[in-house]
Amino acid sequence: MTQAELSRLSGLSRASVFNIVRDLTDEGLARVTTTTRNGRRVTEVTLNPDAGIVVGVDIGNRHVRVAVADLAHQVLAEQRVALPLGHRADEAIGRSVGLVRRLVRQADRDPDQLRAAAIGIPGPILAGAGRLGTPPVLPGWADVEVGAAFSDQLGVRAVVDNDANLGALAESAWGRGRGIRDFAYLKVSTGIGAGLVLNGQLYRGAYGTAGEIGHTTIEEDGAVCRCGNRGCLETMAAAPALLELLRAAYGTLTLEDLLRLSADGDIGCRRVIADAGRHIGVAVANLCNLLNPGLIIVGGELAAAGDLLLNSIRESMARRAMSAAERTADVVTGAFAERTAVLGAVALALQNADASDAQTNVPAVRTSSPKAELAG
Repeated sequence: MTQAELSRLSGLSRASVFNIVRDLTDEGLARVTTTTRNGRRVTEVTLNPDAGIVVGVDIGNRHVRVAVADLAHQVLAEQRVALPLGHRADEAIGRSVGLVRRLVRQADRDPDQLRAAAIGIPGPILAGAGRLGTPPVLPGWADVEVGAAFSDQLGVRAVVDNDANLGALAESAWGRGRGIRDFAYLKVSTGIGAGLVLNGQLYRGAYGTAGEIGHTTIEEDGAVCRCGNRGCLETMAAAPALLELLRAAYGTLTLEDLLRLSADGDIGCRRVIADAGRHIGVAVANLCNLLNPGLIIVGGELAAAGDLLLNSIRESMARRAMSAAERTADVVTGAFAERTAVLGAVALALQNADASDAQTNVPAVRTSSPKAELAG
C-alpha cells in the first residue's frame, strides 16, 4: 500500500504513518519504493520477506503438520507426517522439531532467522501455562509444558493454543471470517471445539478454555463423556461416536471410510452424519442465542461431508435458535480444509514474532492472503 492508503485505513495522520514506516524500515521489517500511479509519484510500503521466518505446528491425534513462513506472510515450506494413534508427547514433539529443522533447510533459510513458533493442540489450553487442561484429547499430554519444550529445542519464543482457536485465527486473517467481527469456527473431528471471534478479537475466556462446545450437554441422561459429564455433544457427534454407532453393522471403519461411503450414497453412513449435524445444530443454536455471531464456519475432518452435515446443522438451528439470531448466522465450510490449524499457528507466530512478553491472548489478525494458499 501507499503511505496515504495506510493513513486512511488506519485512521492515523500521515505524519504518524511516515514515522512508523521509517521505524519499520530502520528495523528491516518493511521496504519502501517510489513508483508512479496515475501520473503521480507515490511511496509504496511492503513487508520485508527477508526479515525473518516463523513456524506453525499443528499436532493432532494421528498427525503433525508444520509450515514455515516469512514475515511477509508467504508460506515457504509445509509438510504433514503421520503419527501413531496414542503417541507420546515426547515422540510428537521430537518429530515436530525435526520436521521444523528440515523445512527451514528446504526453504533455504538460516535457522538463526527463526523469530517465533506457535503450536496447535486439540483440547483446552490453560492461559499463560502453555499446556493442556482437562479433559485432554491427547492421552498423556495434560502436564506437559508444550511451549517450554519447543522453546528449549528451537531457541525461540514458542506459544501454544487450542487448534479450534487457531482455526478461527486462520479464517479471520485469510479465510471466510475475514472482515467479520463476530463469528464462530467449529472444528468437528475426533473432538469438537469452537474458536470464537468476538468484536474482532479471538476470545479465550478467563483461563483460556472458552469454546469447549463439545462438552455442552445435549442429552442430560446420555452416555458418560471423557470429561466426566453425561450427554456431551462429543459423545453424540464426534468421529469416535459415529464410528461406534456403525460398528455392529459395518465392522471396524475409519473416519476416511465413513466419509467415502457417505459420498458414495451409503444410507447408514449418511444417516449417522446427518444425525451428528442435528446434534451439533442444538449446540450451535444455544451459541447463537448467547453470542449472536454473524457466521458459523465449520471445519475439521467431518466438514468434508459438505451439505449433508451443514444442512442438518442449519435445520436444527432453525428449530431451536431465536429467529433473529438464526437468520443472521450463515453456516459455511472453512476455506482451508486440513491446513486450517497450521495456518492459524503461522498467524499466531507472526503476531508473536517481535513480542516481548509471553501472553498468547492476542487479537485476531487482519491481513492479506498467504501466497502459498493462492498458489494452491
